[in-house]
Amino acid sequence: MLARLFIDHPQTVGESYGQHALVASRFGLHMLAGGLACLVHALVPGLFTATGSRIIAQLHDDMLLHRKRQS
Repeated sequence: MLARLFIDHPQTVGESYGQHALVASRFGLHMLAGGLACLVHALVPGLFTATGSRIIAQLHDDMLLHRKRQS
């Protein structure tokens, strides 16, 4: 049960638990920043006009590059 929760998934992407925690935390923080920028943009359309889409595109590229390195 513990292996399924903490070890199995990180191993499928070629990472240790600690490595996976750092990568996932980085992704999560960037997603929060992009989400906040989008919320501010919703209220003041002249601010953060491309921030959310730029963060999404960068995270997508990072994820694809990581997958290619694991292959």
